Amino acid sequence: MTLEWMAWTLPTAVFFITIVVILTAMTVWQVISPCVVRRGLLPIATTRGDRLFIGLLGSAYIHLAWIGLTDYTLWIATGIALVWMLAVMRWA
Repeated sequence: MTLEWMAWTLPTAVFFITIVVILTAMTVWQVISPCVVRRGLLPIATTRGDRLFIGLLGSAYIHLAWIGLTDYTLWIATGIALVWMLAVMRWA
């Protein structure tokens, strides 16, 4: 019986390290400056953590749709996802 291990490429490692850094920064930010619930771009009341989760989830869907529907480079989807993430974090 052989075990199959996930192939940790540099982009995969950078992705997960970035998520850990973002979560750590958000935790420190919450401890230093507790957030208030607000309404903005999204029609629901959200906290910083909610907006981060919605932004990350939306970014994942943008990438999946891009991969499934186009043959263009993934860097364009990354740019769109960054704009989405910034919009959600700033105005949502």
